[in-house]
Amino acid sequence: MRKYIYKKSDAFTSGLSLGNPAACIYTGRDRLSQDEMLDIAKQHKGFVSEVVYCLNSDNYDCKLIYYSSECEVDFCGHGTIAAMYELLKSDDELRCKKEIAFETNRKGALVLYNEIKEEDAVYIQAPAPVYYEINLAAAEAANALGIDVSLILDKYPISLIDAGLKTLIIPIASLECEISIFPDMKTLEEFCVNNGVDIILIFSTDTSQPEFISHTRVFAPKFGYLEDPATGSGNSAFGYYMYENKLWGGDCISLEQGGEDRIYNTVKLKMKDNKVLFGGKATTRIDGYYIIY
Repeated sequence: MRKYIYKKSDAFTSGLSLGNPAACIYTGRDRLSQDEMLDIAKQHKGFVSEVVYCLNSDNYDCKLIYYSSECEVDFCGHGTIAAMYELLKSDDELRCKKEIAFETNRKGALVLYNEIKEEDAVYIQAPAPVYYEINLAAAEAANALGIDVSLILDKYPISLIDAGLKTLIIPIASLECEISIFPDMKTLEEFCVNNGVDIILIFSTDTSQPEFISHTRVFAPKFGYLEDPATGSGNSAFGYYMYENKLWGGDCISLEQGGEDRIYNTVKLKMKDNKVLFGGKATTRIDGYYIIY
């Protein structure tokens, strides 16, 4: 029997918002097999979006590996926030450090910035962005989302940017339209697979509150669920998108995320050395152990 520290934590919580759930399993020096990690993630289907495995590292402060119920995931922003926020809260040595270096299985080494004392938040340097050319008509995107093409705002481009996950970014004409879009999961999954897309981010420059710069939603049918309620990698790609399209100058900002069926979550962005950092806090809902027999 093997027993590991287990936390179910919701990332990007704000006020009464429910955040985005992740299961965090801290295995120390133990290494689970790929089959074990996928099996555990499958057990969590419908309960959390991803499972994050936090391991000791020989060269960095720790190592993170991400799994959805379908497969290993290249990078999971909200899972990183959840796992690292709770790790810093419980580890006296790490909590004293302002910068924590961690490695990922597929995206190399990244840096976490400890702002718990100042903002009750941690920030993570997103993977370096990759910009892809995409010849996608607005009508194709509208069809995949199940909306009329007139709802896609032609003032800004449809773009494909990878800042952890390949994110298709689509501007929507108004907040009212954006929060009421609920696409068919199978149709959207086929669209993502056919176009080499990991996730789809739709956005409106209208917001429910003036302190937010934009409202976003993220769909992730490729990973076994329709909508991601609060997203690190997708919003990081969106940060680079905003910077490229002069919607943002790189200062500290907040995005609100979610559909009309939930209290909006808060994702923070800022730039450091021309790289997007995404951040927020996490709330632990379950604290215990995961046991493997």
